[in-house]
Amino acid sequence: MDTELLLRNFLDEKKRLKQYPVKRKMKIYALIYLAGKFESGRDYSQSEINDILNDWSLFNDAATLRRELCDNRFLNRTSDGRTYRLEETQPTPAELGIDSF
Repeated sequence: MDTELLLRNFLDEKKRLKQYPVKRKMKIYALIYLAGKFESGRDYSQSEINDILNDWSLFNDAATLRRELCDNRFLNRTSDGRTYRLEETQPTPAELGIDSF
């Protein structure tokens, strides 16, 4: 199913997240949506990650989104936390314990 369609109640007219969903299922779909805003094979600084997350969300909590993206294996980071990269293989909702719609 189309992630934007699932998140329609959470997106504004410019397709930015208006709020971070409370329910885990919708959080995972929000993370899938945000992970799609990063380029594969590119290294990002923490500042670049924050800028992208702030561009695609309206609630100014890039730290939470960044942590959730890493904790759920959408992004990885070096041990010193300076460099982030989109995971080559993105986790599926099923791998994260979420039933599909």
